[in-house]
Amino acid sequence: MLDATFGRGGHSRAMLATGASVVALDRDADAEVAAQSLTVEFPGAFRFRRANFSALSAVAEEWGPFDGILLDLGVSSPQLDTAARGFSFQQDGPLDMRMDQAATVSAAELVNRAAEPELAELIFKFGDEPRARRIARAIVSARAREKITRTAQLAAVVEATVGGRRGAKIHPATKTFQALRIAVNDELGALRAALTAAPAALTMGGRLGVISFHSLEDRLVKQFIATRSEPELRGEGQAFGWPNPDYCFRKIGRWLPADTEVAANPRARSARLRGAERIA
Repeated sequence: MLDATFGRGGHSRAMLATGASVVALDRDADAEVAAQSLTVEFPGAFRFRRANFSALSAVAEEWGPFDGILLDLGVSSPQLDTAARGFSFQQDGPLDMRMDQAATVSAAELVNRAAEPELAELIFKFGDEPRARRIARAIVSARAREKITRTAQLAAVVEATVGGRRGAKIHPATKTFQALRIAVNDELGALRAALTAAPAALTMGGRLGVISFHSLEDRLVKQFIATRSEPELRGEGQAFGWPNPDYCFRKIGRWLPADTEVAANPRARSARLRGAERIA
């Protein structure tokens, strides 16, 4: 099995407990430290590589093919809960958001250097935020007075611009923070690379599972599986089709978290799991 998003090892441990051999990937240095205990506990059955899942093709050439590949997208709970990582405004911390701490561009650098149109575009595109232009304008105005380096600073700028939280389910800065995180870590680009490599990295009958947490990710995964699950392509109004050159998957299904799971782990409320099986 390939656990392409190790995090702190919950999925890897569950796979190992069934007797599977597991290769795990993560770009986070803290994840590499956490993986050491599994290496000791499951000698020979567990291997870890510090890498982005966009490198899935190279990993499969060395250690694949795999009977199963799991992608658990987005930011992990330990990253959210560590103020120093700068992913969340729940605790004040440096405005960082880098999943790979060795990466060059942090959220603070992006917020303080990007031109207003660039900020507006990425907040709208990656955050699905209809008030992106107002927020970008406010950020540029605020940074002219004082450099924005803290998560609380940015959250306060956004909240002052678009209004308070009365009656809202999420903080007004949530979408802006999501957009910056996706941009800093090129999350959608990495996902496209991993999905493209997945069919060749799976054995026949092997399964791909992808857990996503927002519509941008889920839509990308849904479309990827859908375009590879139709044996025949057909134009509008055409009675006969032609073979689909990308046909390689059978859809397995889509699952949502149960109420009991959401009650135990509120962060699971927006999770979507999609599955597909590799076929000839």
